[in-house]
Amino acid sequence: MKPLRPAAALLALTLVSAGPSTAAKLTIARLQYDGGGDWYANPSSLPNLLKAINERTSLKVEPTESRVSLTDDRLWDHPFLHVTGHGVIKFSDAEVVKLREYLARGGFLHVDDNYGLDESFRKEIARVFPDRPLVDVPLTHPIYHIVYDFPAGVPKVHEHDGKPARGFGIFIGNRLAVFYSYESDLGNGWEDPGTYNDPPAAHEAALRMGVNLFVYAVTSRPGS
Repeated sequence: MKPLRPAAALLALTLVSAGPSTAAKLTIARLQYDGGGDWYANPSSLPNLLKAINERTSLKVEPTESRVSLTDDRLWDHPFLHVTGHGVIKFSDAEVVKLREYLARGGFLHVDDNYGLDESFRKEIARVFPDRPLVDVPLTHPIYHIVYDFPAGVPKVHEHDGKPARGFGIFIGNRLAVFYSYESDLGNGWEDPGTYNDPPAAHEAALRMGVNLFVYAVTSRPGS
């Protein structure tokens, strides 16, 4: 493991915006969405990732994931929003506005295609940012190097269609605000060992990439 960079050791405690809540929670919020997709998939994934973040970095996070909707006032308490599932994701017009605002104010969205989410996610994120297309995140970007080095980009964890894993993103200025892990299935890799037939090396690679995602998210926010 590479030494944690000084900036990544700082704890970002400011809220995404001033809201009714009074204290930010350094944890991961799982997004509950409409459309029929199983937003609750991979139940052991986020607890395992949060444990790894606690053990491998100087950031101290709550061990339990939060669950929020885009219209929940608690959304603003969480710097990291995680989306997964196998089916359709659908945002209301009000949720489109909220997600755009959340990301513009420093929030970070990680979407992990758990095989089946791709088409609907691309459609919905285009509603959120019609002028900001998903692009390949450069392999030199800090998200691939901030704690662990991934010179080839997001790791391939679980096989679906024989396609290579790719990391797509949306930038707001110089900040990566959305990271979309495609044909990678990081969430499967975060699950308890033995849940799938993935090799231990894939599980470890997934956790390392997850640590990178979280550390980048909380240290790249304005004011962090």
